[in-house]
Amino acid sequence: MLTDTAEFHYEAWSWLAESVGITIDRMFNEELKGVSREESLEKILHLGGKEDLNEREKRQLAAQKNTRYVALLENLTPDSLLPGVADFLQAARNRQIPCVLASASKNAHYILNKLAIDEYFIGIVDPSTLSKGKPHPEIFLKAVELLGLAPEETIGFEDAIAGIAGLKAAGIYAVGIISNEKLPRADLCVPSFSKLDIDELLKK
Repeated sequence: MLTDTAEFHYEAWSWLAESVGITIDRMFNEELKGVSREESLEKILHLGGKEDLNEREKRQLAAQKNTRYVALLENLTPDSLLPGVADFLQAARNRQIPCVLASASKNAHYILNKLAIDEYFIGIVDPSTLSKGKPHPEIFLKAVELLGLAPEETIGFEDAIAGIAGLKAAGIYAVGIISNEKLPRADLCVPSFSKLDIDELLKK
């Protein structure tokens, strides 16, 4: 949503799946968006009928995928930000609006650093501190706690169905950032951050 890492994830998951004799396509990859690494692996193993792997083997596979993915992240630069993201974050800072990143990726700190936008966030919530993944609202409720606000006083942005479902379950106004379709249950959908007026959004 801040940058397009979807292709990196797809390449890394495709590579890993092939290594265990499973083939995934882009349509299946849509089911992995916004889902934790461990849950994504379970979905892939289920697809290929290989759920009988033991926990040690699963941890090894998840680690291999992450190593491949992090290597691909080396290509990220501030120029990799999606349209409107930098301006939106600056507008929030100018209005003294605190931001927290709620990410399904354990690499969130690294990604923000590569994009040079870590200074815009007062905190990050990632799967390392959670017991449940999206669409469960836990990640968003923890983000709200960091903000020191009530859920109804916050706005969340998501580009995946699981994320929007989690935001709504948490009682947060949900904005879908998606270019070619609508996200069910989102309160508002726009193709990019460049289409958002922060002052109008605050009136919602």
